[in-house]
This record gives sequence, structure tokens and C-alpha cells, in this order.
Amino acid sequence: MNDSLSASAVESRPGHGRFHRFLLRHVLMSEYLVLYVCILYFFAIWPFVPEMATASTAANILSAMLPLLVVAIGQTIVLIIAGIDLSVTAVIAMASVMGASVMTGDGGYLGNTVLAIPGGLVTFLAVGAIVGLVNGLCITRLSMPPFIVTLTAMMFLAGAALWFTSAHTETSSIANLPAGFVAIGGGSTGGIPNALWIALATGIAVHLLLSRTVFGQWLYAIGHNRQAAYISGVPVDRVIVWAFVLCGILAALSSILYTGRLETGTPVLGKRILLDIIGAAVIGGTSLFGGKGKVVWTVFGVLLLSMINASLDLIGLGHDFAVGVKGAVILFAAVIDAARQRVLARQ
Repeated sequence: MNDSLSASAVESRPGHGRFHRFLLRHVLMSEYLVLYVCILYFFAIWPFVPEMATASTAANILSAMLPLLVVAIGQTIVLIIAGIDLSVTAVIAMASVMGASVMTGDGGYLGNTVLAIPGGLVTFLAVGAIVGLVNGLCITRLSMPPFIVTLTAMMFLAGAALWFTSAHTETSSIANLPAGFVAIGGGSTGGIPNALWIALATGIAVHLLLSRTVFGQWLYAIGHNRQAAYISGVPVDRVIVWAFVLCGILAALSSILYTGRLETGTPVLGKRILLDIIGAAVIGGTSLFGGKGKVVWTVFGVLLLSMINASLDLIGLGHDFAVGVKGAVILFAAVIDAARQRVLARQ
């Protein structure tokens, strides 16, 4: 009898193993993997940080993730074509001080006029578009690697933002911004933050762009195989340039939200969030190899990083420790991405 039980147990193990492999593959390839991780993280940290379950903490997480989500969506577009944009944080800073210099009531170019806010908003977006255009042209016309181009742009703009601020004010930032502008990033309509409406509109617009337009199909085609896309008639260089322009514009839009919330233009705005921007997209499932990415995945990635930031702040751990934790999470996401690519290659 014992022999028969042992035999049946042995026979059942292969099927049991196949089930576990199937379950692991299903979870690994799921579009909602990071959402599952968010839920698990919440219940894992809750006993140690009960404040995570409060409405005020949820509001703080939402407030922190909205500007980050906007710029991370722009980074997602660039990652889909197997590129990367390291200049987005410097764009946020440069747009912040240049836009603020137009609007400020302390001697701004259009300060205390009816054109102050419209002129400031145009300045924000123009900075992002111009930087994105220059990045894209350097990559396509000069055949330079995106990493080098955008790293150089980041260094140049970071210094330029500091110089520009010192040339326009004796302080370290440009304040006295119009109340109407401040309300964009820090105000609300009907009890709902204005930043939420902007982030929601941005997410929907980019989702439709990626999923319902020929341009979106071109982005994925370039990410999968640039040479094959070129042979198929895709205007590769033009699409790449536009991808970087869109990334720059969304970084500038994020700068509007950050600047409005802080009520001041500062040359160090966004300096510490580059890891969060790229990490949110990668954690969400956007492939570092190109050809894969969705807005909703980036939403999940931003949510996870915002939850990690909030919980570590409540625990009282320092910035350096938080960076280490987020670096480990991003590394894990990169490993998962590589594992996914291997699974797809076997299919």
C-alpha cells in the first residue's frame, strides 16, 4: 500500500511542477504584475506603518505621483523606440525658471499683465519641445547614441538653469507667481486636484496615440526592429525626432505641475527624480529593449514607487536609503524584463 502511494505521489509531481511553471509564467507575463506587487507591498508594510491606510497618506501619494506620471509617460514613449532621455529632469528645471521669469510679478517679462500666464505656459512647453527637437536631430542626423546626447543635454541645461536664475534674481529661485498659475499645480476643481485632470488627460491622449494611430504603430515597429521598420516604409528618423519632442513637452508639462505646487521656479527642480522617472516606466513593464510599453503599465510603476517613497518617509529613513531601495526594485524589474524576453523568445 505504501509503495502504491509513493508511486502515485511520484506520478503526480510532474503535473504539479507543470502547474507551478504555468502559474509562474502567467504571473510573469501578466500586464497587471506590478499592480499585484503594489497590493502585496501595501499589506506587507501596513503592520509596520499603519498610517499607510489613512486618507491623508493616500492623498499625499496621489499628489506626489501625478507630476511624476506625466514625465514618466513621456519617457515611456522614448523607451518604446529603444531610446532613453536622461535630460528630462534638466528640462523640468530649465522650463521652471524660464517660465517663472516670464510670469513673476517681480519684474517678469510679462509680469502683472493679462498675458503673464499664457506667455508663461507657452514658455514652459516651448523649452521642452526645443530640447526634445535638438535631442532628436542629434540622434538621427548625427547618428549619436541617445544616452550620450541626452546626458550632455542634461549637464548643459542643469548649468544653464542655475546661470539663468542668477541672472534674473538675487535669490536661489523665482517667486511671486500668479495665483492662476499656482492653481494649476496646487489647486482643485470640484474637490478634485487640477493636476489629476491634467495627468488623466495626458494618459488618455498618449494611450490613444499608442494604441489607435499609425504613429503609435510606427513607434512599436521601430522599437522591435529599426531596420525592418525602415524597409517597410516607416519614416524612422522623423518618428524618432517626434518621440523626443513629445518626451520634452511632457517633461515641461510636468514642470508646470511641480512649479505650480511649489509656487516658485527653481533651477534644482526635479534634480532627484531621474531614477524614479526611468524606473517607473521600466518597473511598469516597458521594455529596455524597445517595442513594448503601455501607459497603464507606467501608472502602476509610478504608483509602486510613490508608495515606497511614502512608506519610507513615514518610517523615517533617509533619502540615501530610499534611493538604495528604489535601485533594488528597478534592478529587479530589469531582471523581470530580461526573463520576459527569454520566455517570449522560446514561444
